[in-house]
Amino acid sequence: MPERRPFVRLPTDVYPVNYGLCLKPDLIDFTFEGKLEALVEVTQATNQIVMNCADIDIITASFAAQGGEEINATGFNYQNEDEKVTLSFPSTLQKGSGSLKIDFVGELNDKMKGFYRSKYTTSAGEIRYAAVTQFEATDARRAFPCWDEPAIKATFDIALIVPKDRVALSNMNVIDRKPYPEDESLVEVKFATTPIMSTYLVAFVIGEYDFVESQSSDGVTVRVYTPVGKAEQGKFAMEVATKTLPFYKEYFNVPYPLPKIDLIAIADFAAGAMENWGLVTYRETALLIDPKNSCSSSRQWVALVVGHELAHQWFGNLVTMEWWTHLWLNEGFASWIEYLCVDHCFPEYDIWTQFVSADYTRALDLDALDSSHPIEVNVGHPSEVDEIFDAISYSKGASVIRMLHNYIGDEDFRKGMNTYLLKFQHKNASTEDLWDCLEQASGKPIAAVMGSWTKQMGFPIIVVEQELVSDDRILKISQKKFCASGPHDGEDCPNWMVPISICTSEDPTCTKLKVLLDRPETTITLSSVGPEQWVKINPGTVGFYRIQYSSTMLESLLPGVRDLSLQPVDRLGLQNDLFSLSRAGMISTVEVLKLMEAFVNEPNYTVWSDLSCNLGVLSSLLSHTDFHEEIQEFIRDLFTPIGLKLGWDSKPGEGHLDALLRSLVLGKLGKAGHKPTLEEARRRFREHVEGKQVLPADLRSPVYLTVLKHGDSTTLDTMLKLHKQADMQEEKNRIERVLGAISAPDLIQKVLNFALSEEVRPQDTVSVIGGVAGSSKQGRKAAWKFVRDNWEELYNRYQGGFLISRLIKLTVDGFAIDKMAAEVKSFFESHPAPSAERTVQQCCENILLNAAWLKRDMDDIHQYLLQRKAPPV
Repeated sequence: MPERRPFVRLPTDVYPVNYGLCLKPDLIDFTFEGKLEALVEVTQATNQIVMNCADIDIITASFAAQGGEEINATGFNYQNEDEKVTLSFPSTLQKGSGSLKIDFVGELNDKMKGFYRSKYTTSAGEIRYAAVTQFEATDARRAFPCWDEPAIKATFDIALIVPKDRVALSNMNVIDRKPYPEDESLVEVKFATTPIMSTYLVAFVIGEYDFVESQSSDGVTVRVYTPVGKAEQGKFAMEVATKTLPFYKEYFNVPYPLPKIDLIAIADFAAGAMENWGLVTYRETALLIDPKNSCSSSRQWVALVVGHELAHQWFGNLVTMEWWTHLWLNEGFASWIEYLCVDHCFPEYDIWTQFVSADYTRALDLDALDSSHPIEVNVGHPSEVDEIFDAISYSKGASVIRMLHNYIGDEDFRKGMNTYLLKFQHKNASTEDLWDCLEQASGKPIAAVMGSWTKQMGFPIIVVEQELVSDDRILKISQKKFCASGPHDGEDCPNWMVPISICTSEDPTCTKLKVLLDRPETTITLSSVGPEQWVKINPGTVGFYRIQYSSTMLESLLPGVRDLSLQPVDRLGLQNDLFSLSRAGMISTVEVLKLMEAFVNEPNYTVWSDLSCNLGVLSSLLSHTDFHEEIQEFIRDLFTPIGLKLGWDSKPGEGHLDALLRSLVLGKLGKAGHKPTLEEARRRFREHVEGKQVLPADLRSPVYLTVLKHGDSTTLDTMLKLHKQADMQEEKNRIERVLGAISAPDLIQKVLNFALSEEVRPQDTVSVIGGVAGSSKQGRKAAWKFVRDNWEELYNRYQGGFLISRLIKLTVDGFAIDKMAAEVKSFFESHPAPSAERTVQQCCENILLNAAWLKRDMDDIHQYLLQRKAPPV
């Protein structure tokens, strides 16, 4: 890593108590004027005030002590590198209260951060702009000079001067709206005073929107703001929000602290959503649901994101992390509880099993790399914050909180949470503060256990061997660090405090024994377990570790996959562990292929989804060989029976998970070139395009993917036409994500050029390029070349933020030749992307791991796939 530049937090000799802020944006020239009148406290005499400020020009600044006269600042010294400004005064500011006034101007940028402009098209086809904000982590300073650190909390009185035909929103409710004296086309909108809060949670939006409104059972007004004419697409999110607020109020035993909450869909938006207090902003696809055009996975996504952002209203907004080092707690916690909330609202989603596939296994994969990082990273300079908005903070964070919740039990967990929220409300807290509260509530050594998971990177592999002594099982359990390149064999091997649960086939859903493994190895006796019973470690797949069973223990578990006596989440976990052991070279990939064939009776969507993901990884790896077709055949064989069982059309009485499974299976079969699936997809696609029979939303992705994968330039043109006609962002995204499946080199190029065109919103360019890279060997090469050729434009467009990391990962992660790692490394040495440094290292490591895996297992896999087809002798 290059030298981190020294970073100093703001001095504490002056701090804000209240910000009076009035902003007047110009939606034509993309500038804004601002007036700040802040009530401040001087704690020690000084003749200067240091604040954060970026891309803002200060016109005048003055200070007046309470009852004293106004002193004008004589100098503004901008430290642009550090995003600070120092205001110098000709005389000393004495201790006590005072008023700081600053007049300034800024620009409504197009970088999706700070106070920025977002482009939309009216129903008449006219292009217009909204003015919106995104301040997390450190961009409030682009909208007004402020003390832009999470621990420097204050209250805010916000006023906006806007065109009178526009909607103006902020964190609080409107208390006054009156004509603006200097221009009758404008109004001045004043908002109520906020609670004490951090700058990164302040928000305002000025634009044209419709809304739907409701009230939660505890009296909070909930509004969902949508593009004009699409109010009904806000209803689903509104229902989720009105159910969720009372759920959290009861769970935390703390009422929602504001009078209203608005959820709003923003056209140009870098993240998925942002939890601004009382005014939560979303990408359109994370908020809008149209009963006719939205698929089941979109509804689920909206429910999760709404659950996540609303959890932050308590955990993050009411109690805020002291510094960005504790960001993981904010995000990990919200990423865990969003599932608890969706499970409460939609029990039929079986969402906790999906958690394991979506978050837990993703985190294990990333955290096995040498270039991973601990959950808790010391963050200094703001440019380092972007780096940690990653799967470790969110997914590993959520996974260890799930493990902790399981270890403590729900009742004590809630008790501890309540203590924490009440003790620190309107203040700031650190990870340790939460551990203290949970320790008091549960009487368990929380800080010691959790410290081992948050302060050191990685996780253990638990090695299990058994001995049968009459009706007892004697288990020898040991731990060592798991590395993606094989187990860690060294002197200084880290240890974890590992909560371990064990169940047997007698009752696979019930834990027979719990132990805390706090040393390298231990021996446990399970009494009265007959020789015919299997023993399973980590039932529910809750503990954050992988398991290597002795071969006899594994043999006895495999029938539990076939006969479904193992819980779905454990069938998934077993397969996922073995897959990752094969990548690490600890077992042969052929063993995993054999296990995969045992899933032929599998009914569970999430189990198939995880299996499908791993087969995708394998298929991508084998695209570097000359037997790629054989693995396609393996995929067709595995998915055909379930495909036949499901058929193309939903049957009466089917639910959410059946819809997800059908979409997954048909997409997998179609992509792998299963003839009947391909023919049916083409037939239905034709009818859809001709308007004879519109495809149900759940079938669109698999059908689009299938016809493109085996399509020509006419197919691509038809898809681009559908994209242009689509009125809904979800449909546009659905098409953008699959365009990369096209196979001809000239058409791949056409798709890449389309990614940077006006037709694709800036935040979605990444998924178009990623789709090309993930679809084929040709696509991967072309996408990487395209990113290099257009680097200036792409880097400029995302200015550091985490989208640049995502772009790099999607583009290069699939290579499997040593020299590609060197090529990637050298490109980013000459084209530095500071916020993506860690991502680049992780990608290079993944490429080398892929190459080693391929070299090691390629021949065995080929042999196995060939002899599978050979007629029995």
